[in-house]
Amino acid sequence: MTSDLKPTPRILLLPGWLNSDPAHWQSRWEHLHGHRRVEQDDWVWPRRGDWMARLDEVLLESEVPAVLVAHSLGCQLVAAWAAHSKHTARVQAALLVAPPDTERSDMPPNLFNWRPIERTRLPFSVGPSGGASNATRATTRVICSDDDPFCSAQNAARMAAAWGCALTCIGHHGHINAESGLGDWPQGLALLAGLIADAD
Repeated sequence: MTSDLKPTPRILLLPGWLNSDPAHWQSRWEHLHGHRRVEQDDWVWPRRGDWMARLDEVLLESEVPAVLVAHSLGCQLVAAWAAHSKHTARVQAALLVAPPDTERSDMPPNLFNWRPIERTRLPFSVGPSGGASNATRATTRVICSDDDPFCSAQNAARMAAAWGCALTCIGHHGHINAESGLGDWPQGLALLAGLIADAD
C-alpha cells in the first residue's frame, strides 16, 4: 500500500561568506531543529562555481525535495545555481535573507568572482513577477532590512523582482545576522513555514 503523503522537505542552510557563527540564527536553527548546513571547502575565498557544484552534490544525495534557507552570499549562490543547474526540480522553495550587492565598488576582492549578479527568475518561484510584498502565495521570499550595510533595501527589492520572489522588509536589523540580536528568529521560522505551506 502506497501513501499519498508528501515527504517532509529537507531544510538546507546556505551560509554566506565566512560561514555563520554559533550565535547566528542559521546555526541556532541547525542545533534546535536539525536542519542541515551545506558546508563549503573554502569560506574565505568562495568560488561561485565550486559553491554551485557543492549544492548540486548535496541535492543529489536524496530524492526528498529540499527547501533552501540562504543568508547573505548564500542568496547569490541560489540565484547562480538555479540559472545553471539541471536539478532545480529538487527544490520546493527558498528563503533568501539579506542578499548582498556584490557589484558594489566596496566589496572585498574575495567576492569579485560573484559578479555580475545573476538576475534570472528562479524556476521554483510561484511568487509574483514583480516581487510584491503583499503576495498571498509564494515559494520564494527575499528578506531584507532598511539598514543592511552590504545592500540597500532598494537593491534588495530589485533582486527580489528579478528572481520572482515576494519581498519582506523587517525594519532596522542590519545584515540580519548574529549582530542583529535576533536570537532564534521566530519571525524567520514563521516565514519559512509559510513558504513550505505554499509549496505544498
